[in-house]
Amino acid sequence: MTKPAERSAARLAAVQALYQMDLSGKSVLDAFAEFETFWIGREVEGIAFQPSDNAFFRDIVSGVVKNQREIDVKIDNALATDWPLKRVEAVLRAILRGGGYELMFRKDVPARVVITEYVDVTHGFYGEDEPGLVNAVLDKVARDVRPGELEKKAAGQGKR
Repeated sequence: MTKPAERSAARLAAVQALYQMDLSGKSVLDAFAEFETFWIGREVEGIAFQPSDNAFFRDIVSGVVKNQREIDVKIDNALATDWPLKRVEAVLRAILRGGGYELMFRKDVPARVVITEYVDVTHGFYGEDEPGLVNAVLDKVARDVRPGELEKKAAGQGKR
């Protein structure tokens, strides 16, 4: 059984790998090799990288790459009309793509969990408006690709 902390670490590592691939043009296999050998579960320059669910990490990274066009269209539709995904800063783009992938293709993970996790990842990189932007965009994507899921949970929360 995978621990939630290992899934959180996998999401953070996936965002970092997607960012690095976006900037360097590295392949998926190169990213897997580098992160699993040198980063995940290790200490680098005094920073401890938590143990990760490596299968989940690989699924997110390869899933984003395989489905990037479809994911990008959904994210573009959720962003402001005058601010397409290609204009979004690279780390933020990687965060949105990872969250978009999970919402669209990992129906086994509840939408609220996906949104919360990627907002938490965003807080690790940004302190201003970006976490709110990620929350709003992923909420829009979730309502589009999982109609009714967020409303069902909210309706059930008021009953005791």
